[in-house]
Amino acid sequence: MELEEKIKLLPAKPGVYLYRDAGGEIIYVGKAVSLKNRVRSYFQSGAQQQPKTKLMLQKVADLDYIVTDSEVEALILEQNLIKEHRPRYNVLLKDDKSYPYLKITLNENYPRVQITRRHVKDGSKYFGPYTRVGAVNETLRLLKKIFPFRSCKQREPAIRERPCLNHHIKRCLGPCCGLTDRETYRAMINEVCLFLEGRQEDLVKHLTARMQEAAENLEFERAAELRDQLHSVREVIEKQKIISGGFEDQDVMAMARAFDEACIMVFFVRGGKLIGRDHFILKGTEGLSRSEVLGAFIKQYYTGVDFIPREVLLSEGVMEEKAVIEEWLTQRKGVKVFLKTPSRGEKKKLVEMVAKNALLTLEQVRSEGTAQRDEAAAALAELAGALRLERPPCRLECYDISNTQGTGSVASMVVFEEGKPARDQYRRFRIRTVEGPDDYASMQEVLRRRFTRALEEKELLRTGQISSKEAKFYRLPDLVVVDGGKGQLSAARRVMRELGLERIPAYGLAKEEELLFGEGLPDPVALPPDSRALHLLQRLRDEAHRFAVTYHRNLRGKAGLRSLLDEVEGIGEVRRRALLKAFGSISGIEKASLEDLTAVKGMNKKAALAIYEFFRK
Repeated sequence: MELEEKIKLLPAKPGVYLYRDAGGEIIYVGKAVSLKNRVRSYFQSGAQQQPKTKLMLQKVADLDYIVTDSEVEALILEQNLIKEHRPRYNVLLKDDKSYPYLKITLNENYPRVQITRRHVKDGSKYFGPYTRVGAVNETLRLLKKIFPFRSCKQREPAIRERPCLNHHIKRCLGPCCGLTDRETYRAMINEVCLFLEGRQEDLVKHLTARMQEAAENLEFERAAELRDQLHSVREVIEKQKIISGGFEDQDVMAMARAFDEACIMVFFVRGGKLIGRDHFILKGTEGLSRSEVLGAFIKQYYTGVDFIPREVLLSEGVMEEKAVIEEWLTQRKGVKVFLKTPSRGEKKKLVEMVAKNALLTLEQVRSEGTAQRDEAAAALAELAGALRLERPPCRLECYDISNTQGTGSVASMVVFEEGKPARDQYRRFRIRTVEGPDDYASMQEVLRRRFTRALEEKELLRTGQISSKEAKFYRLPDLVVVDGGKGQLSAARRVMRELGLERIPAYGLAKEEELLFGEGLPDPVALPPDSRALHLLQRLRDEAHRFAVTYHRNLRGKAGLRSLLDEVEGIGEVRRRALLKAFGSISGIEKASLEDLTAVKGMNKKAALAIYEFFRK
């Protein structure tokens, strides 16, 4: 159906609309109270549009829509689709998928506290996101000092005869040895949650009451432990800045922006105390008003966090979406949530302080980014000069082979763009056709598969049979680097000539003397030891080696598990996977009790007994 016809048939109901380009890729996701009115407004003659919107509309070739029951449902669906598809013309939180969280596994009998980068609905409680890995590591270290939760990796504590070292140094209650019950352990985990929510005053009251109770019961050792815990918590409280006498829970947000990006600074106020702060970088903000940018951030940010305060203070109003965002946040929290833009008083001063921090952070980020870009550009220009390339190579690809005495060979393809790792474009390969330790033939197989797939995808893209999002190999490199010397390079060039890609320059980088071997060159190219170009190539080569070795070790570990468990009667592929997921390793399976083995999904008593006895022969 033609685009114009689709627009005419749009319903006047709330929902989400998705614009696609000629390749079928989703380039924009939006929500509307009335799909019919909102989408038509884009295409009305004489409509005043921002330059970015005009450019997007030139690329729109198709339209999809999803009807919802309310505008709040449309908002939730819009954010889920933006997170999934990362459309080119939406405002996007930069790298928001990679932010770490602290995860408390409340779905387990004896919960653990972990660092994770995946936020999933698994019954756990998540705190974050943290923009600095150092901050989340520091918080975890502090928690371990104050609260004796277990740090073992199993979902349930493996039954042990003697407690581990952590119990002896009072860093674990010892559930693995039956030294605590589930209720006592969960009460301690609830205190961890209070601490992370910023409710340290409530935690102090709990600990004080328990300390007094222990003392009255003449449990003086336990009372002393609680006293030490109290001391640690109070130390944290003393370091926190009191910024409100009302004991409110607030998030305070302010924005600083440049042409195409913005920095949102968030201060976390819990119980009237400033307990932390984070900053977030948004891309694709040009042409949007400040309130539109802040509104887009609020929706993306609160999609990914568990705790929502009663009050969110903002440096600018989000009047167009204020009511629907408040309703959505209220539904998530269960009590009324307010978005406020203070105009005077202490709250106004607090927002201004956050705004100053946002501006300083943005200046620092842009300065660091400019320095990094300049450094990368200089390295690429230097590399182009040394290798006599027509222009600096934007896209570099490096290939490495990894095996153990010729068995289980794998290969890696690592990509750098504009001098920086493009990790979403890394690829790995299992060698299929080569027997034994033949790195030359393995390199040829990998390059043949990689470039053949590229040529096939280019044709499918040209004929519209796939979209650029579905194509994984169609982008060709400006420079190919293989880990090795003349032999590896000759093998690579032979394949590239077969496929008509000899125009792409390729070099072999030998590890020993760091020499670059090029086809037809009488002597290798020796870059100066302190040159930016050599450091760039070394990073590229080392990353390819790391990626290949990691993949090889993972496969070898799985193969070891498979071969060992193949000897146990009644254990097939499904049960192997379930056991590995439950216990993490062969060592974990070996230490598991009969009850734990039986509890694994897909296991029964007979199979569990077979494994239990196998490891105790």
